[in-house]
Amino acid sequence: MTALTRVGMLLGLVGGIGLALVWLGLPIHRKEGLGGRVLPYLKDTPRPSRLLQSTTANRMVMTPLVGPIVLALSRGVERVLGGADTVIRRQQRAGRAPDVERFRAEQVLAGAGGAVLGGAVGGLLLAARGASSVVVLGLIGVGAGVGIVAWDNVLTRRAVRREARMLQEFPTVAELLALAVAAGEGTVGALERVCRLSRGELADELRRTLADARAGANLPTALQGLADRTALPSLSRFVDGIVIAVQRGTPLAEVLRAQAQDVREDGRRALLEAAGMKEIVMMTPVVFLILPVTVVFALFPGLAFLDFQL
Repeated sequence: MTALTRVGMLLGLVGGIGLALVWLGLPIHRKEGLGGRVLPYLKDTPRPSRLLQSTTANRMVMTPLVGPIVLALSRGVERVLGGADTVIRRQQRAGRAPDVERFRAEQVLAGAGGAVLGGAVGGLLLAARGASSVVVLGLIGVGAGVGIVAWDNVLTRRAVRREARMLQEFPTVAELLALAVAAGEGTVGALERVCRLSRGELADELRRTLADARAGANLPTALQGLADRTALPSLSRFVDGIVIAVQRGTPLAEVLRAQAQDVREDGRRALLEAAGMKEIVMMTPVVFLILPVTVVFALFPGLAFLDFQL
């Protein structure tokens, strides 16, 4: 047995052990402890971020070596950027649990990915054109900053897309609630029936509202929490209408139908505004592409005939 064969066998053994450890460390093989199963039911106890935990018992994603580094960097990003309240607000709008620590850790990882990409581009420039090391370091810093800002924009886009889906679902949900109330159901019963029959982001928020009401909060307070978790004015008006109807005993069905009609009118108005903006954009290919070609086709025969006569 040659030395090269022994080295190959050793490398294969090490690689096999590494693959086995990776396989055993996958999330499907992790078992959550008693604390992890009980914490979701204790609202006053903040749930620690799974990205930053490194205990051996829970087998989290981050190793004990990388976890403290990510934690320190995420705290540094929090000190530089700040805005923890806005992050929590956007996480709630996006339907995620409010966890600033986890979001900052994700930003750090995104910045690390951007730094690696910037370093790769800088390495290519250094090898191809002999760029200086200052340029490489600048690209690494720019890549890290772009990654951090891009992940922040990702959270904002998720929140906006989720609220757009909720706005599309709102007229149908309001009509179902109006039908249930008109049929004799109470407010809570109508909400329960709509939650059973509906699927979507707004139905999930209504289920959470009912869960808060069953946990001890009165219905107006639970509905106000629904309005606070979103940034939709129509949904805030919807909550205010239900609260006023419950407190004063006014007819709820007519209020819900009127609000559904208002949301449909707002959607129609927004569609017309978007169509007006698209009309201006559609003029660009007409003016810069189609019109010059048409002019050339119209003038070329005459110019060719004049050249032939001359």
